[in-house]
Order: sequence, then C-alpha cells, then structure tokens
Amino acid sequence: MKLKKWIAGLLGAAMLTTCFAGCGGGEQKDAAKSAGSDENKVVIYCPHPLAFINPLVEEFEKQSGVKVEVVAAGTGELLKRVESEKSNPLADIFWGGSLGTMKPKAALFEEYRSVNEDHVQEAFKNKEGSITRFTDIPSVIMINTNLIGDVKVEGYEDLLNPALKGKIAFADPSKSSSSYEHLINMLYAMGKGDPDKGWDYVEKLAKNLDGKLLSGSSAVYKGVADGEYAVGLTFEEGGAKYVADGAPVKLVYMKEGVISKPDGIYIIKNAKHMENAKKFIDFITSKEAQTLITQKLHRRSVRDDVAAPVGLLPKAEINSINDEEEVVNKNKKAWLDKFKDIFTSVQ
Repeated sequence: MKLKKWIAGLLGAAMLTTCFAGCGGGEQKDAAKSAGSDENKVVIYCPHPLAFINPLVEEFEKQSGVKVEVVAAGTGELLKRVESEKSNPLADIFWGGSLGTMKPKAALFEEYRSVNEDHVQEAFKNKEGSITRFTDIPSVIMINTNLIGDVKVEGYEDLLNPALKGKIAFADPSKSSSSYEHLINMLYAMGKGDPDKGWDYVEKLAKNLDGKLLSGSSAVYKGVADGEYAVGLTFEEGGAKYVADGAPVKLVYMKEGVISKPDGIYIIKNAKHMENAKKFIDFITSKEAQTLITQKLHRRSVRDDVAAPVGLLPKAEINSINDEEEVVNKNKKAWLDKFKDIFTSVQ
C-alpha cells in the first residue's frame, strides 16, 4: 500500500496529513462511484506515531474496504481543531490522548460502546459511554545506555543528579498528554499520595531540565534513542519499540510509583461518516487488532483474552500507584499553569 503525505492547507502548514490507500486520483473517484461521494471513508485525528498507526489502518482497510484519512499532529493541537469544528466536523474519530486530557472534553464525543465491550477488562470498561479504551500505558523513564555512564537511574529522585542537568528529555505538559501524565505521576509519587506535596520535586526537576522543554511526545523518545538526551520522561510504548529493535536504550519503571493509564479512542460528535467510525472502533478493540497491538506495536491490551507484550515488565512487578481522577480533572489548568510558572522562574 502506498503512503501519500502532504501538508494540508486547510489545517495550516504545521499539520501533517497522512492519507491512506486511495486518497487521490482515479482510485478515489472509483470509490466515490461505488459508495457515494464520501460514504466509504473515515477521517481520523491522531497524535500517535505513524509507525503505530500504519499497520492498524492498513489491516482495517483490508478487512472493511473503508478508506482511511489520518491527520497526524499533537494531542493539544488536534483537540483545538475538534473544538473549533464543532458546528461542522472535519474528522470522524479522535484516536489517542490520555484520559486525563480527554475526559474534560467528553462532550465533544459521541456515545458509542463497541461490540467487544464484554471482553474489555473491568478496569477499562467504557462506563462513560463516549470513551473507548484501547491500550494500557504506564509512564516510564527511558535511558540511553550509551550515554548514561555510571549514573544510576531507578526513579524520579535520580533525575535530580547534577550530572544529568540539560540531558533530560521532557515535553511541555500543556502540549503532550504523555508529559502531562508524567506530571501527575510525579506529583503523586513524590508527594507520597498528596499531589500538593509533590511540587518541591517538580521545581528541582525543572532546574535540572536546564531550560529545555520539548514540543511533543515523539521528540522525547526520539531524542533519547538518537542520543540527544541521556534520559527521557515518556510512555512505555514510546520506548518499547526501540528496546525490541535492539537500540541502546532501556526502560525504567519509577521505584517511587508508576501510574498506568489507558489510551482512548473517540467518535467525534455529529461525525459525517458515523457508521464507518463505529466500524473502526469495533476493529481497534477486536481480538485480532489487540493481538497485533501487543505482538507488533509493544502496547498492553485492554482485553481479557490477549496476553501482555513479550519483553515488557509484568504489571505485577511494577510499583503501581493511583491518582484521584476528580482531583486531577479539577486541577488540570491550575497544575499546568503552575508548572509553566515554575519552569519559567527557574531559568
């Protein structure tokens, strides 16, 4: 399947649009003739790396005959797009974004429960109606083993080592949902369950970032893998692919505690291709797709009948902790503002 890329004028020069299988020329016209002008496609906004998106989209297209168009950009940027397009949605699905980021925006999405809900683990059920979980993602520290030397990194506290100053990859939590999840994780872990007591650590970490704050999630794990940074605060799958491919990196699950959150997929309210959107949700939660996700794409499944990925630390061996959903949702803006103030003040 050929992959075509171009910068979509309607989304601005910064947004990459990736269009799959028949988004131009005669193929599109043929599809239009057979299915009506726009009925045989689905448009997806997605912050995931293309290496994660492509295999699943290709399989869905092969099984369903539905053409897929993916607009790839950061979570925050895409959410703003959905909000601005409420009266005339240009996409059908929002695929990605942590629950902490997406739950406050639940009103933007259509209520739909997949046909696979019976096989979703109890902790990941779509109890809200509009939030389908499709993967389980712990926050982790990613380490470049060629650069770390004899610096020990077992958790958050170790990132305050002066030897790591300016060598830590961390994205702006207002732009990256994985970095926002790390902010929540460190507040609860370093505050020993009380996020208000975690800000002293955040201030110390901000100083050790040495003025470097990256623009998105992918810049973190790519920066570590490429040797630009010795360590990075990222999500499990971001680093797991590099580990599986034999890159000089390893993943550390913070000894102070790890929060593991599901990633979601959502149908945009009043989507123009509603039935195809539902088909995609059903596909992405199917046993076949979830097995592909664990075996090839290095993420943990939400299903009760799919084994964990090979090579990743079993959940039972991770020091798992929890946040308080209501507290997190209530304080999101205040916490992001406070982080910005701290980061700005220590430079």
